[in-house]
This record gives sequence, structure tokens and C-alpha cells, in this order.
Amino acid sequence: MIWRMVLPAVLPAIAGVALFAAASFQTEIATWRHNREELLKRDGGWLTVAGLFWLHEGSNTVGRDPGNEIVLPDGPARAGTFELKNGKVTARIDGADRELWPDSLDVAKVGRLSLFVIKRSDKFAIRLKDPDSEYRRKFHGIEYFPAKEEYRVTAKWVPAVQKIPILNILGQTEPMESPGYAVFQLHGKEYRLRPVLETADAKELFYIFRDQTAGKETYGAGRFFYSSMPVDGRVELDFNKAYNPPCAFTPYATCPLPPAENKLPIRIEAGEKKYADH
Repeated sequence: MIWRMVLPAVLPAIAGVALFAAASFQTEIATWRHNREELLKRDGGWLTVAGLFWLHEGSNTVGRDPGNEIVLPDGPARAGTFELKNGKVTARIDGADRELWPDSLDVAKVGRLSLFVIKRSDKFAIRLKDPDSEYRRKFHGIEYFPAKEEYRVTAKWVPAVQKIPILNILGQTEPMESPGYAVFQLHGKEYRLRPVLETADAKELFYIFRDQTAGKETYGAGRFFYSSMPVDGRVELDFNKAYNPPCAFTPYATCPLPPAENKLPIRIEAGEKKYADH
């Protein structure tokens, strides 16, 4: 009898909490999307990646003159060289020699351009970043599926440490450490995803996946997202934060592709849609 008297007063409070939670969720996703686009557009972001030049052993000339092996859109006609010798890359720019560590923040500056060394498998390359890149100038924003809480799921975490082969778009395969896999329910069925660690001291899990929207509404090669590390045997997967790999925005990225076990037989109508360069 008492519950009948209390219920009318309780219902508005419950409804208020639910509305607040829904509004908070939408705000969180909107903020995440804003930050995501700002990172893409910023100086040094993926939209500034405007060139990739594979090095051969020995001296590789660089400059604006078309006769160089690495031809730049800015700077002097002959800016210097990058020398690859015994797995080390030395930049000889403006008369100064400096070794550049692969996949680091080490940079050689030429005019408005930033030049970095990357290593993929046993190959070395120079990655060019240009703040005046056409990809940055023509960027027109990202389309998204509507944010839905049903695509934020709590998964069971299964520890199962192993190295798994990750293929990239260059056709190279690199083993990456995977600490386990997440088992989750979506639309009444069970699925699993196996994340990898990007570095030995990674604080997040990195997921490379493909679903049945790929090649239609979403980027054909698949998408990425992160999660926090597992807590008490559980991990939260938020597909609303699934995003396109850099290869969707520049042809000069070297993106990893989803492992076979991360190709989901379901449509994930959440996160970023494919980017149309128009």
C-alpha cells in the first residue's frame, strides 16, 4: 500500500536522472567528436601528411628541384640529403648533420615543411608534413551515425596473451602484442574483439575492426577505437567512438588492417562514416 503512495513522487526523480544521463552521454560524444576533428586539423595532424618517400641505402637528395629523389613543395632547390646507412638515417640539411630516430618526434625542417623518419618492417621512409597540405585545406568535416547508448557495451575480458600478425596497407606484416580479448553482446548475439598494445607501456587497448557497414556507409578497410584497460574482468567498448584510420584522409599513411578475428558479421551503425574527399 505504501509503494502506491510513494510512486508518483519517485517517478519524476527517476525520469530526471534518466534525462540527465542521456544528455550527459550526448554531450560526451559531441565533445569527443569535436576534439577528434580538432586533432585532425591541427598543425602536425594527419591532414598535414602530404608525402611519403622510401629511402634507398646511401644518399637520398632532397629539395624543391624536380631532379631530387625527394621532391618538396617548399624550401630551397637543393636542401640537402638523407643518408641511410646500416639502419641509421642522418639528415644533412643546411650544412648540419643529425641522426633522426625512426617513428619519433625527431624532425628536419625545410621551409614550412617538417620531415620525419618512419620505419615499416625493414624499410625506412621520410614522412612529409605540410601545414598548407591540400588535404587540410579541403577538409570539410566528418559524418557520423547518431550517437546511441546501445553501442556502448560492457564486455567480459578474457586474458589470453599472444602476439598476433597485423598486416598493413603496404602488404607488410608485423607481430603485435595482444593481452586478451573482449566478449560482448550486441543485438542479442555474442561477439568478440581482440585488441593490441601499440607500445609496451600502453595505457589503453587499441582495436582494429571491420563490420558489415565497411565499404558501404563506413571506410572499406575498417575502423579503430580505444578502450581503457580491463577492470575486474570487464572492459567498456564504445563503438560511438569508432573512427576512420588516417588512410581515409591522406594517401601517405601506412595503416594497419583488421586481423581476421576482428571482422565482425554484424552492422555496427555507430561512430564515423566514410570520408568523401570532395
